[in-house]
Amino acid sequence: MFEVNREEIDWAGRKLVLETGKIARQADGAVLASYGETTVLATVVSAKTAKPGQDFFPLTVNYQEKAFAAGRIPGGYFKREGRPSEKETLVSRLIDRPIRPLFPEGYRFDTQVVVTVLSHDMENDPDILAMVAASAALTISGIPFMGPVGAARVGLVKDEIKLNPTIDELKTSSLDLVVAGTGEAVLMVESEAKQLSEDIMLKAVMAGHAGFQPVIEAIIRLAEKAAREPRAFEPADTAAVEAAVLAEVEGDIRSAYAIRGKAERYGALDAAKKKMMAALVPADGDAKFPAQALAEAFKAAQAKVVRNSILDTGSRIDGRDLKTVRSIRSEVGLLPRTHGSALFTRGETQALVVATLGTGEDEQYVDSLEGSYKERFLLHYNFPPYSVGETGRMGSPGRREIGHGKLAWRAIRPMLPTPAEFPYTIRVVSEVTESNGSSSMATVCGSSLALMDAGVPLKAPTAGIAMGLILEGTRFAVLSDILGDEDHLGDMDFKVAGTAEGITSLQMDIKIAGITEEIMRVALGQAKDGRLHILDEMSQALTGARAELGEFAPRIESFKIPTDKIREVIGTGGKIIREIVEKTGAKVNIEDDGTVKVASSDGEKIRAAVNWIKSIATDPEVGLIYEGTVVKVVDFGAFVNFFGSKDGLVHVSQLAQGRVNKPSDVVKEGDKVKVKLVGFDDRGKTKLSMKSVDQKTGEDLDKKEKEPVTF
Repeated sequence: MFEVNREEIDWAGRKLVLETGKIARQADGAVLASYGETTVLATVVSAKTAKPGQDFFPLTVNYQEKAFAAGRIPGGYFKREGRPSEKETLVSRLIDRPIRPLFPEGYRFDTQVVVTVLSHDMENDPDILAMVAASAALTISGIPFMGPVGAARVGLVKDEIKLNPTIDELKTSSLDLVVAGTGEAVLMVESEAKQLSEDIMLKAVMAGHAGFQPVIEAIIRLAEKAAREPRAFEPADTAAVEAAVLAEVEGDIRSAYAIRGKAERYGALDAAKKKMMAALVPADGDAKFPAQALAEAFKAAQAKVVRNSILDTGSRIDGRDLKTVRSIRSEVGLLPRTHGSALFTRGETQALVVATLGTGEDEQYVDSLEGSYKERFLLHYNFPPYSVGETGRMGSPGRREIGHGKLAWRAIRPMLPTPAEFPYTIRVVSEVTESNGSSSMATVCGSSLALMDAGVPLKAPTAGIAMGLILEGTRFAVLSDILGDEDHLGDMDFKVAGTAEGITSLQMDIKIAGITEEIMRVALGQAKDGRLHILDEMSQALTGARAELGEFAPRIESFKIPTDKIREVIGTGGKIIREIVEKTGAKVNIEDDGTVKVASSDGEKIRAAVNWIKSIATDPEVGLIYEGTVVKVVDFGAFVNFFGSKDGLVHVSQLAQGRVNKPSDVVKEGDKVKVKLVGFDDRGKTKLSMKSVDQKTGEDLDKKEKEPVTF
């Protein structure tokens, strides 16, 4: 019944198995891939005909994690998988980015790649395996695809490059880098690093490229045994239509790209396009070429004009040379009621970024195959249509917003203080208000400024820059701080973020068949110069975190209690902790290790909650001074409630210096007093003293040295 073909290799100390012919046989290509005991199924289907008028390549990638893969049942009311999680969206993008450039120009057939996680061994993250399986499924499918593609993860554990580190090893790694490419070149990089140098990052990328070569060879061997017959596909010959377009409007396109303003330039390009259509598709005559072919040829003409101009002259669309960064302005503290805010403007790209500080209650609960965990740092990126002068749908974030936000998150996270140093939940929101290239890197810069404005003690300010590439044969030009047009018409989007000391995040996407180590080295060096310049410009607004939190930010006091006292503080069904929160007005969060975080914007509320919790979890110490409240006055003294919930007696002889006839002459019920714990009587009752304490300053009078007597 089954004609199974299989390839097996040892890869970085674990067994990689690629198998086809048994599952999902009606798909154009299907590969069951295993690494260790992690297993995924990758399938690919491409339509046999293109939709009429289709002017782009409709490729869809869906990566999905099934809870049963980890022996779990999904949470929620329906107990089944729902909308894609953030990780599923990000891995879908990881798979999409290296395979998309390898489909032939002009291929317009609906194509869908679906990768499903079937088993997870909690050691090997399924994302790399998913990329490999998708590449294998495409390679054997018969669909026009200039692969195969390989992928690998690279870590830096104890200063040593490590191929495909396990999930546990990544926890101690100073690098988490994913690289994908062909046998000849690198196509995609995604990474998070702890201020690593350009040389180390490049070394890691090339180590990953070398590391996945055995995988590419295994996919080729599998295809030799199991590949379907290649589909016949011949790209349309566009030479004639492109020549006609250039003949009509090449001069107009050149003139348009001499205009530095984005809106004015687009207006001139629209006019050139209308002129072309009027000449080649006349209203009162026969069209010389189909309208769709002309529209695509016009885009090709734009690319040719811009690319050749940059390579020939070294001058760019807005008049800059290859290395110059656009003018920058950084502002902080714009919004009076927020905890921290910044407006970062670079040329025609602008991000309004706001930082908000919260408590443990605000942490995000993440449900993943590895289990549930809490995330204390959130970064959300929004790209409204008005930022590019357009109308559009407003709603939940799409894949692009999620991906750009995660890139900025990776850039900032290595610079955050530890929870012990700064026990706050942190949320950053970037509202892109203008966009003409690299809004994600503007988000990195704005996030760093907003966090410092909020008083978050970052290890160092962080900035980002987007690089571009024009490659024609052996000639190439690397562009610093690219415009939107240079991104669309160029061959590379290379984003580098970091501090003055090193790189914290690197992302690269190639639109051609890959780039060489030499080009990457040039791009990294040029990006470092640009990053340092941007950091210098940002320093004009802030050079470090503010010494104090904002007026409206919550204050948090953190301390520890014995773990065996946690139950007493919480109370039956949470009764005690709820009472503390209701009566003091402070937020209280207790961790399993006994760490208690008390938060409020009012210091008095924090002190009240802290004293109450400590009174339950600890015992008062003899000789220390406490604040208390008189709860009852009797003939022989006064009872004082102190240390949250403890009661003690201040005997009439301890109420004040000198003789006291009646306790009511000194104190009344409800008075706030300062008392010293002097000991316990034979029955264990608490004995307090007021006369030993200066009621104004709280000073211990028993320890105060007596002034010498002069005769």
